Amino acid sequence: MATITKRELVIKISNETGLTQQQVFDVIQRTLDSITDSLSSGDTVVMRNFGAFQVKETKAKIGRNPKDPDKDVPIPARAVVKFKPGKEMKEQVARTLPLIRERQK
Repeated sequence: MATITKRELVIKISNETGLTQQQVFDVIQRTLDSITDSLSSGDTVVMRNFGAFQVKETKAKIGRNPKDPDKDVPIPARAVVKFKPGKEMKEQVARTLPLIRERQK
C-alpha cells in the first residue's frame, strides 16, 4: 500500500481537472485549514459519504515508564480528533481486503 502525500494529491487533481497545481494546492490547503479551525473551535465536521471528524476528550490516566516500571507517570486529559468513515467510504475500503491480504503474502 502506498502513502499518498498532499503534493501527489495536488498533482493528480491538477492533471484530472486542468487547474494549475497552485490553484489545486490553494483549495486543498484552505479546505484543511477550515477543517482544522472548525475542530479547534469544538465543532464536528461532516462530509456526507466521506466521513465525520469530531473532537473527543481522552481521560487522564496513569502510565508506566518502561525503563522504570515502579514509577507512575501521570498522563493528563487531552482533546484528540476522531474520524468516523461514511457509508460509501466504508464500503469501498471494505472491498480492498483481498488486496491487503495479497500484499501481505
